[in-house]
Amino acid sequence: MTDSPRNAILEALRDERPGLDANALALRLGLHPNTVRWHLGVLADAGLVDSRPEQRATRGRPSVVYRLTPDGVAHDRDEYRLLATMLTGALASGAGAYETGRAWGRDLVDEPDPERAVGAVVELLDEQGFAAAVEDATITMRRCPFYALAASSPEVICTLHHGLIDGALEATGGDAQVESLEPFVEPTLCIARLRRVSGRLDTARSKVKSRRP
Repeated sequence: MTDSPRNAILEALRDERPGLDANALALRLGLHPNTVRWHLGVLADAGLVDSRPEQRATRGRPSVVYRLTPDGVAHDRDEYRLLATMLTGALASGAGAYETGRAWGRDLVDEPDPERAVGAVVELLDEQGFAAAVEDATITMRRCPFYALAASSPEVICTLHHGLIDGALEATGGDAQVESLEPFVEPTLCIARLRRVSGRLDTARSKVKSRRP
């Protein structure tokens, strides 16, 4: 048995953050529910999915809903290749994690967009796999591309991300920067709080369209 059905299950659960039960997954993937349950068991044993009863207001036995764990979110992605490239460059140049992230953020911006700087940076973060959104002067990130490393070495990885956001904000020409980065407020939630450098902080709240990884 190949891993293809399990990869398909992981991708389906990435698209549905609240989770799906086995029947919904089976319908979506064209598999028998019992086949899906077997694969879910393998994924659960590997620590990539967890399950809990569905929250419902009506009587009756609740369905079991499956969701990705943080390791499941990051599974089979190639972001670690990018991280290795960045850290290798940092070691070669002698730069610290913040400056490495800041340079990365500047390089990711194609052109200045000061009118909607924060919104543009949030879209950029989303493209990089952070599942980002913005409200007022706060950027939320529901996925960490480097979760396993960030959990063990937040002083390196979170500092890298702090620099990334500041570098991208700088390159867009906006007037905001990160005042504080709060990692793991929830198991899969990090928050970047912004402050004005000068002038008006344009959050572009109504303009941001999140593109989930």
